[in-house]
Amino acid sequence: MIPAAFEYVRADSADAAVAALVEHGDEAKLLAGGHSLIPLMKLRLAAPSVLVDIGRLDDLSYIRDAGDHVAIGGLTRHRDLEVSELLATEAPLLAHAAGQVGDPQVRHRGTIGGSIAHGDPASDLPAVLLALRASLVFRGPAGERTISVDDCFTGFLETACTPTELLTEIRVPKAAGVGWSFQKLNRRAQDWAIVGVALQGTGADAGIGLVNMGSTPLRAAAAEAALASGAAAADAAAVADEGTDPSADLNASADYRRHLARVLVGRALAEAAAS
Repeated sequence: MIPAAFEYVRADSADAAVAALVEHGDEAKLLAGGHSLIPLMKLRLAAPSVLVDIGRLDDLSYIRDAGDHVAIGGLTRHRDLEVSELLATEAPLLAHAAGQVGDPQVRHRGTIGGSIAHGDPASDLPAVLLALRASLVFRGPAGERTISVDDCFTGFLETACTPTELLTEIRVPKAAGVGWSFQKLNRRAQDWAIVGVALQGTGADAGIGLVNMGSTPLRAAAAEAALASGAAAADAAAVADEGTDPSADLNASADYRRHLARVLVGRALAEAAAS
């Protein structure tokens, strides 16, 4: 299908992108890799009157050692995450999961910032960042603000990023040597996960993000709490679906998704403990 007509603005800096968003308000959308926005536009589920292209802002594409965390620019492509030696050492869960996103075309064009700002509960990287307890930096007309990734996802395809803000950086705490696992079940290699689990750690500080288990990316909070109280891995996995609200569709019923969450969290805990 063909998107509705729109104006096109190419931003030459982050500040210029913010200025364009301020000028055009809710009618404007940011365009980075385009793999989330363009399909919605083709289906007429999104019809912005102005596209602000930020895809050439190279200064927002980086992976840097920032002391106690790794700083990642919002326009960093999935492929760059996948092959980063720094992430392979300090945040291997993110590097591995980035290599599981879509197909090579998507990984070479899609950006981590676009994936987070889109807020799709079926997307892998939001769940990964929840497991990693990342923080996000937004830039708007009033300057920068930093929030926990836990405060980012507010509703279906809705985030805490305001219409005049740009996600400029993702900060991931270093976790060299910590056990991790990424599990997902899908019908074909390039499909969205029916259910996915991103896990880092197996003890009191374990982080567990769930894919496709509610209207937003979310934590397996009950399983995390169980581990924090000293429960065995099997007991923690048994409550992994508590507090979730999975949907039913052609791929799976809600009950089957709940079952998968428990099974995959169990597998993830076993793999992380063995690593």
